Amino acid sequence: MSKSVKIYIVFLVLLMIGIVVIDANSPKPINWTPTYSLKDKIPLGLYVLDQEANTLFKGQEIEKVNVTPYEFLSDKFDYGDDDTDTLTYDYQIKGTILNISEFSKLDDQSVEELCNFVSYGNTAFISSKELPQYLLDSLKIKTNLEFKTTDSIYNWVANPALGTKKYKITEGLGNTYFSKIDTLNTTVLGYQSGDSTRVNFIKVKYYDGQFLLHTQPAAFTNFHLLKDDHYQYAEKVLSYIPKENIYWYTKGQNGEVISESRLRYILSQPALEWGWWIALMGIAVFMIFNAKRKQRIVPIKKPLTNTTVEFIRTIGNLYYQEGDHGTIIDKKIIYFLEKIRNEYLLDTTRLDDDFIKKLHLKSGKNIADIQKAVFLINTHRRSPNNSIEADLIQINNAIEKIIHH
Repeated sequence: MSKSVKIYIVFLVLLMIGIVVIDANSPKPINWTPTYSLKDKIPLGLYVLDQEANTLFKGQEIEKVNVTPYEFLSDKFDYGDDDTDTLTYDYQIKGTILNISEFSKLDDQSVEELCNFVSYGNTAFISSKELPQYLLDSLKIKTNLEFKTTDSIYNWVANPALGTKKYKITEGLGNTYFSKIDTLNTTVLGYQSGDSTRVNFIKVKYYDGQFLLHTQPAAFTNFHLLKDDHYQYAEKVLSYIPKENIYWYTKGQNGEVISESRLRYILSQPALEWGWWIALMGIAVFMIFNAKRKQRIVPIKKPLTNTTVEFIRTIGNLYYQEGDHGTIIDKKIIYFLEKIRNEYLLDTTRLDDDFIKKLHLKSGKNIADIQKAVFLINTHRRSPNNSIEADLIQINNAIEKIIHH
């Protein structure tokens, strides 16, 4: 290995070590994904809010709800006692449903059940950039987007008793505001200002209860609860929640990965899941046992006979019947010598002692048998007389001894 190659290798090793060290010591980029997860410590998670919930809601019992409001509340409704004819329709629980997320995912059934829960003297607090349309229609309010926004928005509460300070929100800000409200049942609780002043926090009376709707959920994220005095704004907004039990709707915000599969409901139910897997296994077994090709029985056909052998046998019989033993002997000799040439690569022009010796060495046959066969062949070739059947038998036996023995 040359000196220049060694220097090059050392340089590469040092370069790689340097890259690893720099990468290990360099600050990791901040993850600004708005997960609103109670487990995430990133800027736009709700880890701090979750940890400080007992401080923010002193003396209030907090229960986290990991099912939809419809599933949670429908089981809590009391239809009265049929035995005593006492029909006191009401919920077995009292308090506030709390929902803080970037975009509210409340389905229509849950909104309807939530409205029913609120109508019995309870509260629902929802802070989201996008509120359910079914809820907006039910409360006769509308939202809109401020398209010409600045890089930051100032937020404050309307009640001067809570202070008039405006809090600047830049990271994770939303541009949703309430553009139309039912003035008979709605009270404005807070504002936001960018290019203009807009309503972003309202209280809507609904029968015996109330909805608290807020459009800047970023105020409750880790970043703003820890930045300067922004936590004060979150405290002011949450102070409107009555001093009752809190039912915090956190489905999809506990760090779990929500499946987007169309089979998620089937796989979430044990009976349906078992049925699904059994069906798949049944299909697999069916395919395995039916994978063989199905066709008619193939008829057995007899192989073609070797007509060459039949032809030779016929010709031989013809010569034999005609008594032409000499011709048969000639053809037998031709066949014998051809076989010797092909198998042992010997010259068969002269059948002398040298030929006999070479054939004996290459074939390993008895030298006496070879001498006899050569003698009979040479005798036949020199004889002027016609061969008889005894000559044919004698030469055939001598040749067969060499070829097949």
